[in-house]
Amino acid sequence: MGKIDFYLQASIRENTQKSYASAIQHYEFEWKGLLPATADHIARYLTDYAGFLSISTLKQRLAALSQWHIEQGFPDPTKAPIVKKVLKGIKTVHAVQEKQAKPLQLIQLKQVADYLDQVIEQSKSSGDHARHLRYTRNKSLLLLGFWRGFRGDEITRLNIDDIEIHSGGLNCYLARTKGDRALNGQYFQVPALHQLCPVQAYLDWLMVSELTTGVVFRSINRWGRISSDALHIDSLIPLIRHIFSEAGIESAELYSTHSLRRGFAHWATDNGWDIKDLMQYVGWKNINSALRYMKSSQNFQKINF
Repeated sequence: MGKIDFYLQASIRENTQKSYASAIQHYEFEWKGLLPATADHIARYLTDYAGFLSISTLKQRLAALSQWHIEQGFPDPTKAPIVKKVLKGIKTVHAVQEKQAKPLQLIQLKQVADYLDQVIEQSKSSGDHARHLRYTRNKSLLLLGFWRGFRGDEITRLNIDDIEIHSGGLNCYLARTKGDRALNGQYFQVPALHQLCPVQAYLDWLMVSELTTGVVFRSINRWGRISSDALHIDSLIPLIRHIFSEAGIESAELYSTHSLRRGFAHWATDNGWDIKDLMQYVGWKNINSALRYMKSSQNFQKINF
């Protein structure tokens, strides 16, 4: 791979690279499509999978095909009028309600935190170091994820070297985020709270794990050995659902990492946050993104911190 190709690949998020590669493979090998493609080919591809693949998946496939043509120096067939009209028709005929992760309410967050505290104390008493590590990590991950509204990939990329501890909380730096199109990096302030404190949970995790550098959240094996690598993004949803299930949260299978982000957005809205302040705090650049997380907010329990 040449330097130009290397930096072109680096400009695209890792998860996006994987999904784009999978989409191109699907088009070429499963549908037997030829590349470069014509607008008519793309339109037929869409119609063949209309009703079988979701609208969001079809859009992702179009984005991958568009990116491939641009990178190879070919005209982009996905921008042709026929492709746009076919996609619009599919949306009309196969309209479905967008599935969203169930938001985590504050009272549920407290229930999970109380459960984790109980297990942490039990593991300390029994000398089960691996369990002590695992549940201390899980508590820190959940509280940081909720109070900062982090995305799953942002949670996995938190780095001890980029987190500053001060009297009022934490100052976290992320070199890249989904909304940071210019790749300028972004700072996130994490508040110290009297209850369900993400700062104290983070400090507890550092103390127990004895980590001083590198990624914050890592896998832990059955013997209590901490990996040098970050938790894989694909492991977060099963991990969160397992924690919630153990803590007695009903319908744990309906939750994901987005549940933390949506839960915080609902809590902030119900506690009177202005939408602009919420967008700035969470890092949304587009108001439609914010509204998508905030809609159907249900008067979550209001607790002052």
